[in-house]
Amino acid sequence: MRRLASTGRAGKEARKTSRSVAFRRLPLSEFCCLLGPVKRQNSGENVNLRLPVILLFAGLAGCVSGGGEDWRIHYVSFGANPPEGNRVTVCHAYTCKEQTPYTFNKAQIAEIKALMKKIKRSDTPFEERRAVAYAISYMEVKVGKKLGIKDVAGMQFTASGDPSQQDCVDEATNTTSYLLVLQSNGLLKHHTVSGTMSKENLAKGFATLNPVKYWPHWTAVLTEKETGQKYAIDSWLFPNGENPAVVKVEDWYIKDSN
Repeated sequence: MRRLASTGRAGKEARKTSRSVAFRRLPLSEFCCLLGPVKRQNSGENVNLRLPVILLFAGLAGCVSGGGEDWRIHYVSFGANPPEGNRVTVCHAYTCKEQTPYTFNKAQIAEIKALMKKIKRSDTPFEERRAVAYAISYMEVKVGKKLGIKDVAGMQFTASGDPSQQDCVDEATNTTSYLLVLQSNGLLKHHTVSGTMSKENLAKGFATLNPVKYWPHWTAVLTEKETGQKYAIDSWLFPNGENPAVVKVEDWYIKDSN
């Protein structure tokens, strides 16, 4: 799969709509999400714990989970709040350890609408996905500036708990929330928001002595209405404010054929 050039931040992208977006590109670097959600009883209360999943999955074959039509499942699994209208709860500090509210105001929604209209060269699902990539970039810039999120690309194993950083669970959660804001404002004509998807193949990772390459990884998902094709919208790959990768889920991260 060919790698396309980065378009930079949302402001620059809005001015240069003819340039390629971070569309269908996948990096050569390794993926990983550090932790997964688990619940247990502690003093009579349910406490959300994020525990390493490596031992749990080490003996299992490759796994694909999620991607269904009920996006609410992901929020319940990670103890996160789904969006309410234009108000989102932003996950950061890794696996939603910190959750901070942010509301997109009417002016920002109008700017997003104008941006998407400017990006789209025709009324097709492909062009809508291009516009969505720019919209997500815009939203990340606004949220990051307000909340002090300066996330760098990929995973830093020492960054857990740092409120300025995000892992793939944070990114998948937030991108899903942003997509739901677009959907609730009538900005998605050809797509609907689906549940998040995760992939891993730790058995192969250990067999090849490279478990991080096949570590569990999460993404937001859009489903094309006409064909039913699902697309990963993966913001984790690039620094905060850059266009996410947009790729068919079967080709995302670990190809289904692998």
